Amino acid sequence: MNNTYHRAKKSLGQNFLVDQNICRRIVHSARIKEDSRVLEIGPGQGALTRHLLETGCDLTVVEKDRDLAERLENDHPELTVLQADALRFSWEDFGSKGACTIVGNLPYNIGSKLIWDIVARTPNLKRAVFMVQHEVALRLTAEQGTKAFGGLTVWVRNHAETRYLFKVPPTVFRPQPKVDSAVVEFLPLPAGKRPENPDALSKLIRLLFQKRRKQLSTILKKQWTEPVREWFDREGVAPSARPETLSPEQFERLSRCI
Repeated sequence: MNNTYHRAKKSLGQNFLVDQNICRRIVHSARIKEDSRVLEIGPGQGALTRHLLETGCDLTVVEKDRDLAERLENDHPELTVLQADALRFSWEDFGSKGACTIVGNLPYNIGSKLIWDIVARTPNLKRAVFMVQHEVALRLTAEQGTKAFGGLTVWVRNHAETRYLFKVPPTVFRPQPKVDSAVVEFLPLPAGKRPENPDALSKLIRLLFQKRRKQLSTILKKQWTEPVREWFDREGVAPSARPETLSPEQFERLSRCI
């Protein structure tokens, strides 16, 4: 392993993807065309980057590590490399420049946060394909009433459709993580189906799932007004139900009511 690899691994705690077949499957899943505008998050040593460039797309990469960013610039002069922290990236600015696709092997410790921001803040997002920790993939694609269904599920599904694509074993990474990964596809919802008041939805999600074992009427005791009671009657939801029994759409409608 070269020095760049060791420095990046130490600073980011990142597991680098080394299996070319998996790389090709991820790029194929993104359905990228020659005229596509693509952003890759955390390219690392460029395992996905090489296959993305082969599609002929207009590719930009966001890499936090300075050494890795410089190496990518040297290896691929045709590439637009942004040395930046994806957690502080301006998704609004990038998306405002036209239709875009976002892909990446997301670091386990920030994957959920990145996806939360990307689906809500990126205008003109056409599709996103991310590899995440397998447990996170199950949460992103969970159905209501299941153990994996939670706040991340509700938020993302109010902004995009999600689809579990395939599982990825630890053996395709260096160093090998102790858990499985999975690839998930995101297809943004039309503007008319997205939250009218995202802040209200976010607050409700946090309120309900902080006390997910309690009944809804107990959690919402301070908000239990006549309009809220009528909402429960109209939706056919029992006040004794728990948060995970509500659908993502019901969360959005209840946030507007409250």
